[in-house]
Amino acid sequence: MSRGACRSTSGSLAEPPADETTTKDNVPPILRSHAAAFLLLPLACACWAGNHIVARTIAGHAPPASVSLARWVVVFLVVSLTAWPQIRADWAKLEAKAGVLTFLALVGGAAFGTLQFVALQYTTALNMGVVGSVSPAIIVAASYILFRDRLGPSQLFGVAVSLVGVLAIVTQLDWDRLASLTFNGGDLIILVNMVFWSVYCACLRLRPAVHPMSFLFAVAYVSALANAPFAAWEYAAGYTLVPDLLTGFAVLYAALFTSVLAYVAWNRGIDLIGAPRAGAFLHTIPLFSAVLATSLLGERLMPFHVVGFVLILAGVTLAARQTREQPARLLAGQGSA
Repeated sequence: MSRGACRSTSGSLAEPPADETTTKDNVPPILRSHAAAFLLLPLACACWAGNHIVARTIAGHAPPASVSLARWVVVFLVVSLTAWPQIRADWAKLEAKAGVLTFLALVGGAAFGTLQFVALQYTTALNMGVVGSVSPAIIVAASYILFRDRLGPSQLFGVAVSLVGVLAIVTQLDWDRLASLTFNGGDLIILVNMVFWSVYCACLRLRPAVHPMSFLFAVAYVSALANAPFAAWEYAAGYTLVPDLLTGFAVLYAALFTSVLAYVAWNRGIDLIGAPRAGAFLHTIPLFSAVLATSLLGERLMPFHVVGFVLILAGVTLAARQTREQPARLLAGQGSA
């Protein structure tokens, strides 16, 4: 997709055409408030934090493209079975925006989802947190380049504060640890993946005004088709899925939590406050990773965890605040889905 196709003709937040409005029936009343973003976005990040742990656990045990294919097939089946009446009602809109849906699915579903599993074959979950911390900045850049979205000074400061919080957890308040970190090809894959994700987040406003499950149906369909050739190559190379409990758990977690729950929550959060402000919430992923490690793996809560939590939460709060210069984003039922 060309840059011109994504760019708003105005200098501020791009607004969708008037004929692409979403009916209020598509979104429950509780999810039309800006305050809902402060629940939806952390929920998505918590799901993704768990996925980092799961993906690292199955590294070397299951082929990444095959896991991703199985994941999207499960999502496709679940969504089809539970939301077919809504999908059928939205079918004409899905067909009309087939090109946009394909682009978003390839960038934010097929590529992003698979490369995350690939990266964790070669790097650690710790490095994923460090390198992935650049994603809010890339989202800000992508939103500005494509749509001329801007963050105010206080919001940019909030992104920086939350980044310091991430580094506080990663370094355990010993900044010399940063110099001792080693980076490899897996980390480069993470950076490329963050670019894909940032473009997806910025261009979400281009998707048709359909029910969230209808959109996820299209993403799952395209993502499964796109992953199929790579899964076939893995199979031909002898790298096949092992039908055991670990593989089954990884596929189901990636499908139900990382995809269905997280994508719906994240997409709606972006609808409410915009991609640049929502991007700061990605800094909560290391926070949730630390919570999961202490609660599920029995690791101890240390002072650096507390410092990092406070900085991340303070930074995200600043970054997500709407400034006077920024127009309010249209809520579902009043504008873009």
